[in-house]
Amino acid sequence: MLKINIPRGSALISLGMFDEYQIPKPPNGTDEEINEDVILLFENEQQAVTYLDQLEDLADEVDDDSPQKDILNLLITSIADDEFVNTFLENED
Repeated sequence: MLKINIPRGSALISLGMFDEYQIPKPPNGTDEEINEDVILLFENEQQAVTYLDQLEDLADEVDDDSPQKDILNLLITSIADDEFVNTFLENED
């Protein structure tokens, strides 16, 4: 199981953001830490990369000035910066 932490650095970041901004949840769902950080759950790195691609496609369709774009960018950055995802992508090439 791969868990990627999304720090609650913005009022927009919460478990409700997925429904509120129509952002698809990760395939294995989400969790929340006691400090209210959102945790994205994946079976493995491949699943995280597939979800990352889905979020990038969605971000291309969203207005740059919308709160949804900010959330998508934060999710994309958090997944792309994960050390396990990076190692997977490096080994995939």
